[in-house]
Amino acid sequence: MLRISELKLPLDHPESALREAILARLGIPSADLVDFTVFKRSYDARKKSAIVLIYQIDAEVRGEAAVLARLAKDQQVFPSPDTGYKFVPAAKPAPGTPRPVVVGMGPCGMFVALILAQMGLNPLVLERGKVVRERTVDTFGFWRKRKLNTESNVQFGEGGAGTFSDGKLYSQIKDPKHYGRKVLTEFVKAGAPEEILYVSKPHIGTFRLVKMVEQIRAEIIALGGEIRFETRVDDIYVSNEAGVRQVQGVRLSSGEEIPTRHLVMAIGHSARDTFELLYQRGVYVEAKPFSIGFRVEHPQSLIDVCRFGPNAGNKLLGAADYKIVHHASNGRSVYSFCMCPGGTVVAASSEEGRVVTNGMSQYSRNERNANSAIVVGITPDDYPGHPLAGIAFQRELESRAYVLGGSNYDAPGQLMGDFVRGIPSKEFGAVVPSFRPAVHLTDLAPSLPDYAIVALREAFVAFDKQIKGYYKEDAVLTGVETRTSSPIRIKRNDGDLQSLNTRGLFPAGEGAGYAGGIMSAAVDGIRVAEAVALAMAA
Repeated sequence: MLRISELKLPLDHPESALREAILARLGIPSADLVDFTVFKRSYDARKKSAIVLIYQIDAEVRGEAAVLARLAKDQQVFPSPDTGYKFVPAAKPAPGTPRPVVVGMGPCGMFVALILAQMGLNPLVLERGKVVRERTVDTFGFWRKRKLNTESNVQFGEGGAGTFSDGKLYSQIKDPKHYGRKVLTEFVKAGAPEEILYVSKPHIGTFRLVKMVEQIRAEIIALGGEIRFETRVDDIYVSNEAGVRQVQGVRLSSGEEIPTRHLVMAIGHSARDTFELLYQRGVYVEAKPFSIGFRVEHPQSLIDVCRFGPNAGNKLLGAADYKIVHHASNGRSVYSFCMCPGGTVVAASSEEGRVVTNGMSQYSRNERNANSAIVVGITPDDYPGHPLAGIAFQRELESRAYVLGGSNYDAPGQLMGDFVRGIPSKEFGAVVPSFRPAVHLTDLAPSLPDYAIVALREAFVAFDKQIKGYYKEDAVLTGVETRTSSPIRIKRNDGDLQSLNTRGLFPAGEGAGYAGGIMSAAVDGIRVAEAVALAMAA
């Protein structure tokens, strides 16, 4: 099998053109092309009137060695890499060895458990929230009736925060071992559309993610794993012998104690009480940068035309996304984050008396608005002192948003033009906000620090040079976005992925500061599962 990259064709090319282009690139007759598959398809939309599809093709040809020899100088034709997943050696633990425990059933914890189960290591998964369907009922109940369940919401429960998102399955992480391919393959096996294996920016959407999460849970259990829901870890036991700290087990919210010497903490970026527990138990934790800002809604049709011009609405292109950044004059970086084409802004609170926003899309991405977080980067210098000071900083901003919204879980909002001019908004324009329960128009300036407000005002005007029409007077800003990533990092060794100062503790995923989004979290889960297996075999 050989790989052809950078094979370019017009957006509206006939199906036969792809085969013809392969034959032309390889310089072979039709009879010598046995079969081919599309490994990746992306597009170049820099020229809106002449958008180009870009293919990576895996082709089976007769006389492959001769073809590769003839095209040895062509860097875009080469043997197809082996992207199949290879399990690390996993010795069967000695009788009586406590099984590995995974805390959290988000994308990271799910893939830790799946890989361990596929290795025959019978993991125990502890998830403080509910199974995904019950969690969905609670979450929609909060959006409709303002009844918050602090243990079952957008942040907590089976599937993690990624369940109520755009379901993006791409990342910019380096992936030399093709772990991402393993993730996508497992998702397809669990019911995701096969196109996620080859489109450049695959996504699934919330409703499809729910079914997939259930299927992966079923496989973990069928392979010997155990999953306990509505089970919070309230304490961690660590021994200290000869100066070496070693995990010994956990205590659950029920009072039950579970021994383990291999504990994976895949707790997500909002498990603030668990962050505090780890710090109290002496696990090394440090503050890390994250970002704060607002959700911004435009008509999706505007973004489609800005990005695709006359090709807006083409099914192969789908709803347009965007990625923008501005370096403000006060030294702050302002950028788009978690852009959701054809989606909705959602209430993502997990603590009472606090308002947080996030974005979500379904697979169809056919809602009227595009939304994205527009956020300002901050560092521990902005919240100095305690390693957990970022948590207090987030809570303060979320509490401000709660009050500005009316102290009833409505979100504070403002029209873009009014925000830039610094005057409160009184009524909506053509853009109808999608956030539920509701958006309360006000002045958003008190919701964030002054440096963030100054940078955002400057950025919204500057973004109009990158996307014509982006500075739209009645575009809706909804506050606040504070959970862009974890405010801490639970540092680990680069080699065995165990905590810097606590043996047997494996910090993992987004909550530990080692991932951002579904794909990178799942990939980190695979890496951590392998590290656990190697540690158990040692």
